[in-house]
Amino acid sequence: MENQTVVQEFILLGLTNDQELQHVLFTPFLLLYMACLLGNGAILTVVVAEPKLHTPMYFFLGNLSCLDICYTTATMPKMLSGFLMEHQAISFSGCLTQLHFFHFLGSSESMLLGVMAYDRYVAICNPLRYSTIMSKQACLRLAVAVWTAGFFYALMNTVLTSRLWFCGPNHILHFICDFKPLLKLACSSTALTLMVFNVVAGCMALAAFSVTLLSYLYIISFLFFKFQTWQSRWKAFSTCASHLTVVALFYIPVISNYALASAGDSAEREMTITVLYSAVTPVLNPLIYSLRNQEVKSCLRKALSRKRL
Repeated sequence: MENQTVVQEFILLGLTNDQELQHVLFTPFLLLYMACLLGNGAILTVVVAEPKLHTPMYFFLGNLSCLDICYTTATMPKMLSGFLMEHQAISFSGCLTQLHFFHFLGSSESMLLGVMAYDRYVAICNPLRYSTIMSKQACLRLAVAVWTAGFFYALMNTVLTSRLWFCGPNHILHFICDFKPLLKLACSSTALTLMVFNVVAGCMALAAFSVTLLSYLYIISFLFFKFQTWQSRWKAFSTCASHLTVVALFYIPVISNYALASAGDSAEREMTITVLYSAVTPVLNPLIYSLRNQEVKSCLRKALSRKRL
């Protein structure tokens, strides 16, 4: 018998059932969303407007800011509206659309962080060939590959979910339509779906993380062999500090949430971790890059002074 979707809409239960607490949470999460849009928008604008920043490193940083803006926009508006109403309904097609963009943008960001680590490896270990290896065409191809791979990975998750049979109940213990909360509501068997998801998601995460890890292992070994003093080693490695911080903030919660997906995991734990990488991390990324990067700070000051004039 073919799977049929009996449930036409879902009810998102949100972060908490306490109505007073929901109204209290609205303001800080609205400020987080605005900070994300302003911070990443400023980075993206400066990277595009300043010829000084038209380099591979800042090209990928611009892509990261664009992903962060889209990533939070895929989840935060729905979460914010949920704080203001007791029950938040979302249609089945709307739920699948949110699921698709959430995984599309999140997986693209994880792969982009791997590409950015490779860029730092080439810049430090092969500086004379940097402009040749990381040419404009190569950077564009890498960016297109990242966005395309993320899109088709998310499409696989969306198709797998759409093939499941939902006959009720329709209350999702989450503030967004994510893969694992939806599996808990399926009336049909989810064993094969969960196995495929684990294998594909694990391979993608492992590939992106391996590129990042190998890049930094090569960088560290190169610095130990080529530089004699700790001061010179740290000066060269400091260009990677911002990226390493962003990698840690993104990978640690994502891996803990998806590396070994289980349909029986705690909903509260999942939501807390999801808030970290979908709402908090995108706000911190522009702060990390602007506070630790002299070129970005200089260009931001220049842009602000022009605006005042």
